[in-house]
Amino acid sequence: MSFFDYRDGVLCAEGISLPTIADAVGTPVHVYSASALRQAADAFTSALRDLPSARFAFAVKANPNGAVLRLLAQHGYGADIVSGGELCRALDAGIAPADVVFSGVGKTDREMTDALEVGIGQFNLELEEEGHVLAQFARGRNMRAPAVLRVNPDVDCGTHAKITTGKRTSKFGVDIAGAPDMYDRLARLDGLDLQGIALHIGSQISDLGPLEAAYRRIGALVDELRARGHTITRVDLGGGLGIAYRPEDTMPSLADYASMVLRVTRDWNVSVTFEPGRIITGLAGVLLTRVIWVKPGATHPFVIVDAAMNDLARPALYDAYHRFSAVRPNGRTMVANSAGPVCETGDMFGVDRSIDHVDRGDLAVFHATGAYGAAMASSYNSRPISPQVMVDGDAFVLVGDRIMASDLPARSERSAWIAGRALDASLTQAA
Repeated sequence: MSFFDYRDGVLCAEGISLPTIADAVGTPVHVYSASALRQAADAFTSALRDLPSARFAFAVKANPNGAVLRLLAQHGYGADIVSGGELCRALDAGIAPADVVFSGVGKTDREMTDALEVGIGQFNLELEEEGHVLAQFARGRNMRAPAVLRVNPDVDCGTHAKITTGKRTSKFGVDIAGAPDMYDRLARLDGLDLQGIALHIGSQISDLGPLEAAYRRIGALVDELRARGHTITRVDLGGGLGIAYRPEDTMPSLADYASMVLRVTRDWNVSVTFEPGRIITGLAGVLLTRVIWVKPGATHPFVIVDAAMNDLARPALYDAYHRFSAVRPNGRTMVANSAGPVCETGDMFGVDRSIDHVDRGDLAVFHATGAYGAAMASSYNSRPISPQVMVDGDAFVLVGDRIMASDLPARSERSAWIAGRALDASLTQAA
């Protein structure tokens, strides 16, 4: 079910027409559907309801908006974080520290100690030295840090190279071949409560085969670790399930995924953690934009919109596809290139695509931007960071302000300091 539908020829988010939002907050703007978020969150947990001791930690990197995190917390989700900033966002949204999983290859000393002091539930160790450092910090606080060892199962998930994380050449995890001996050494450290294994092989996965292969390798590792005398109580299966960005995309159903997980893990006797991100928020958001110009091109016109790669980076980073639709379609189509105003050739959303016919001033949307949309925003070209709106039924609220370049005080204050230093130097030379 889509919560972005046409009513009387106008695209709406639930009960609110998108022109109403554009009139209220301007464009570009990220628009989320609360009902879509609730549906996706509940569908994921319901599919896995037969798995005992399942835990769900939303991947905050997909969408760190506080309103989104609060809604997901209300539906039983913890947080999978990769930075101290994401820890703050999760806690501010009401997520209990015990429900926070700290992933990531570059945890700083400050991030680890802050996470220890608030009492997070799990550290995912990415290298042996990290385990030693974390244990030292924990001992100094008379604590034992709850941790699992992230293993790289050397499985290619078949997605884009830049979001593949489970191959042997990846920066993530430790080589599965050396994992048993490393686990032996880490488990002996005072200050470390090593409880199991984690993995994550990539994002936007459309085939369950690689996931099953990775899970089976982890199952064999769990058996080996137990044979060595270790008590294994947790396995973190990560996330990565994809969504349909194109109308013709086919994705595995949650029922098929759950069936595979139950089949593979039924004898593990562990608490299983999931870290869904894109599959929860991806289809729950659109980027609302306005056409600035329709510029003639060599072969096809360029539809220049007021959204840009700083608002939605995925097409520039991964050649990712986001469907483009007019908010008030007129029944006609055109073949065009859609692009933003940023001074980069890569600021393109689509090339030579058949899209709804649009003219200067028309409103349009890029679909499925609820994951890795606003989350990856920047102020490149000194452009504003776009606002975010949450729609719930026939009401909407601003849940993220538009941030102008002039609202970034650190930069302006530094510029003033540099100017002052230059002035002082010139006065000294003159004297």
